[in-house]
Parts: sequence; C-alpha cells; structure tokens
Amino acid sequence: MSCSPCTGAAAAALLAVLTATPTSAVRAQSAAASAWPVKPPRLIVSFAPGGANDILGRALASQLGETLGQQVVVENRAGAGGAVGTEFVARAAADGYTLLLGTASAFAIIPHLSRPNYDAQRDFAPIGPFATLNYVILAHPSVPAKTVKDLIALARRTPGRLNFASSGSGSAPHLAVELFSAQAGITLTHIPYKGGAPALTALMGGEVDLMFDTFITTLPHVKSGRVKPIAVTSARRSATFPDLPTVAESGLPGFEAGNWFALFAPAGTPQPVVDRLTRALAAASAAPAFRERLSAQGAEPMSGTPEELAALIRRESARFARLIRDAGIRAD
Repeated sequence: MSCSPCTGAAAAALLAVLTATPTSAVRAQSAAASAWPVKPPRLIVSFAPGGANDILGRALASQLGETLGQQVVVENRAGAGGAVGTEFVARAAADGYTLLLGTASAFAIIPHLSRPNYDAQRDFAPIGPFATLNYVILAHPSVPAKTVKDLIALARRTPGRLNFASSGSGSAPHLAVELFSAQAGITLTHIPYKGGAPALTALMGGEVDLMFDTFITTLPHVKSGRVKPIAVTSARRSATFPDLPTVAESGLPGFEAGNWFALFAPAGTPQPVVDRLTRALAAASAAPAFRERLSAQGAEPMSGTPEELAALIRRESARFARLIRDAGIRAD
C-alpha cells in the first residue's frame, strides 16, 4: 500500500497525540495526587473489632481524619493472624484511598511461618510507625520467682519444667517468650491456646506457669492478685507499671520485645500522597489526645520516616527468621 501525503499527515498527527498522552496522564495523576483526599480513605484493620489492634486503628483513623479534613473509615478484614487484611491492601488500587494498619506480626513474623500472598518488603509503600505495644511477664502466684533473675535461675534448675501460655504458635507473644528464652539460655515449654483470653484464663487458673501479655489486658488481674508481674519487656519502664523493672535492667541487657504498629499504603502510591500521609501521621502522633488514647491501651507512641520503617521491617524480619529457624517454630 502506498503512503499518500494525506496519510502521512494523519500519521504525524497521531504520533503527536501518542507522544503527548503519557505527559497528560502524568499531569492528571499529579493533579489528582495534589488534590488528595477528595473522599474518605479507608483504613484496613486485619483483626476483628474490639481487640487492641482495632482500638489502636480506630484511634489512628480518628486523629488522621482531623488532620486530613476527611473522615478515615475503619474496615475490619480479619483472618490468618492479619494476613488476610494485609493481602487485601497489597492488591488494592494505589491511589491513597486504601490504607493498612500493619503490625510486626504481619510484616516480620508471618512471612517466615507461612507463604502469604503478599511480599512484605515489595508490595507496600511504608508511611511510618506510630505505636508499640509491649508485654508484662506474668507468673501464676504459685511460681517461686519474683524477679527475672529468680525466673531464669528456676528455669535453669528445672529445664523444660516451667511452661508458658500464648495466644497461638507463631503469635507475637509466643515469639517474645522465645526471644527471652534464647537470650537467657533457658528452656520453657510452650502451651498454645486459641487466643489471648483463654491463655490468660489458664494462667489465672494455675494450668500454666507463665505468660507474656499486653499491659491493658493484664492490669485488672495484677491488681486483683490473680497473676504476679515479674517485669516489662519495653526498653523503658512503663507508666502503667512504674514500679516494675524492665527485662533489660533485670539481667538481660538490650532485651526488648513488643508488637509495633505502622501505617502503609499499596506500593505505587503517588509520592505526593505518601508525603501527605507521612506529614499527617507525624501530626497525629504528636497530638496530646492521641497519645493519651495510646497510653490508655498500654501502648507507647512511636515515630519514624518511611525509610526508617522500611529499615525496621528488614531488621525485624531477619531477627525473627533466625529465631523461627533455630527454635523450629511452626504456625498452628
């Protein structure tokens, strides 16, 4: 087929349109990102309503909404220890309107226990951490130990005789006890339960000797004397238990264990949206009302840049990979 002058002109016009289209698309995307948010974003919480994850997520959504000028709607998508909701966000549109309340468990533990349908380090745009929830080492009152040193000495005299409850194999509290055991050079027998509530009930009933539990869940039972607190796993003493020493100051220098919480968006989210979210998260984290809500749940504020959150995930992932391998831990 011959090429006429008219056809050549049409081809040139078409080429010009095709050449301009990517630039127009970029401009349109940039304009949309600059206007973000024009509708309520949703925050996916990968756990059922009522628990610590849900409470912290709703506190964050409320504070972010004030900062962004749009309501942030919480949507619970529970299952597989947080993997279901995490995968949902990994597959969501990268437009800033689907966000994730991410946890240490979903990003640093689950990938080494199963094969989730997401890549914790490639499928998300980190925004920043905002809280950490640490644990209290609890013992049944009949256990003859009052301090970390007492507990370690008792475990060394009777290897494997002391046992501990957890909310399930591979759960964050279970891994915290395994970290403690590895650093202390002791052997404790794991008794998994189907959730934190039955595990705590077993401890109070004397069915098990020990447990690592969150501050807010623990407080009423410590006050009633049904469980005995030994130490806290945070880096600093807690305002909830100001008289309890940390594990680190009780004989295991550098020990720290807890479940951190962070904000994520799907990978590919426009940088202007990520930047806006980073600023909004920093403002929310600094708000006195938000910090008070965290404290009421026994959580501590945490801050950091997207780059620092990405580095935290890499460090924690490597640490838990070694622990899971060396201890031969399997998920339920």
